[in-house]
Amino acid sequence: MIAGHLQEKKGLFYIVLNCKDAHGKRKPKWIPTGLKVKGNKKKAETMLQDARKNHYLEEQSQAEEAEKQAGNAKTTSSLDDNKRLFADYMLQWLEIMKNSIELITYISYSHAVKGRVEPYFREKGTMLEDLTTEDIQSFYTHEMDVRGVSDNTVIHYHANIRKALQNAVKIKLIVTNPADLVERPKKDTYVASFYNAEELNQLLAAIRGEKIELAVILASFYGLRRSEVVGLKWSAIDLVNRTITIKHTVTSGTLDGKFIEIESDRTKNKASRRTLPLVDTFYDLLIRMKEQQEVHRFSYGSSYCTDYMEYIYVNELGQRIKPGYITQNFPILLNKHGFRHIRYHDLRHSCASLLLASGISMKEVQEWLGHSDYATTANIYSHLEYNTKVSSAQIMSGVLKLK
Repeated sequence: MIAGHLQEKKGLFYIVLNCKDAHGKRKPKWIPTGLKVKGNKKKAETMLQDARKNHYLEEQSQAEEAEKQAGNAKTTSSLDDNKRLFADYMLQWLEIMKNSIELITYISYSHAVKGRVEPYFREKGTMLEDLTTEDIQSFYTHEMDVRGVSDNTVIHYHANIRKALQNAVKIKLIVTNPADLVERPKKDTYVASFYNAEELNQLLAAIRGEKIELAVILASFYGLRRSEVVGLKWSAIDLVNRTITIKHTVTSGTLDGKFIEIESDRTKNKASRRTLPLVDTFYDLLIRMKEQQEVHRFSYGSSYCTDYMEYIYVNELGQRIKPGYITQNFPILLNKHGFRHIRYHDLRHSCASLLLASGISMKEVQEWLGHSDYATTANIYSHLEYNTKVSSAQIMSGVLKLK
């Protein structure tokens, strides 16, 4: 693998790869990371390793192409030329996808492919060109009947396999896509749990002053996702016009055994970037949190972490709250205070149910929650739009005389 190192320039990290030109002379390749030097060394090192690896793969690809053009490759059909294990092909496809999709999406793909698809078909020894619809169907049946995975998990496997095989068809490794004819299971319909107004008010009263208070308020009142809660910055708060703008997210995942956090100035979708009014209660909480952060920064001195000064949700030492902290500690909080169990994400559903019960239209709820389209909101919450049904019943009662 090519050698390389990190270089600091004007407060930013740059990747420098020790490349050579066609004459063998040293010609360094500079790649900007966009990362500030302070607090980002580990991220920069990870990007360096990825750059070295990608350059190596690029050189390998170029070498293979040169060999093929020189006539050293086989001249038989493209299928014979690329005969390989389906398991190997899935790993190669995963590597191809790495640079074309969001990292959090790649992590999801990686868990499915490396965790289940590749090991299963490697043990079977199935070749890519010999893969049949029945082989794929048997894999899904095995996962559900033997391992007990959910229908939704199998649908996730299917999406990866079908997409990978579609690419194999495109580059002429196979003639048709055997995944197209597979009978995949139907998606499980999740009916969300939610708290009513009384339960939410009791919850908010019970957690006042606790570390998880901010997360609960933002999810139950504003309907924010966990990634949006952790990613909220002080720059998103307009104290003059009393608004809060959702425009930055922080997600996390495990890739090849290593925990990583992903910061993004892009929300889940375009509609997720939204500006909401800053109510008095939340305004007061933010002022209190800002004062606490200043006190903690002064108290802990050099021990205080300054890497996350722009973020609102930090602990006493200035470290940003991890997404997993919310998910892990929310059920503990409910048990501690004797509340009915719901998921943390169900606070978002609770927000939607209260809005609908108060007569807010489905379209307005869509905009409040930041759903990408109206259909998403309607599919999840149509059974809660009770006021509309009451109005419809009253209209029908005036038209049809049932007595």
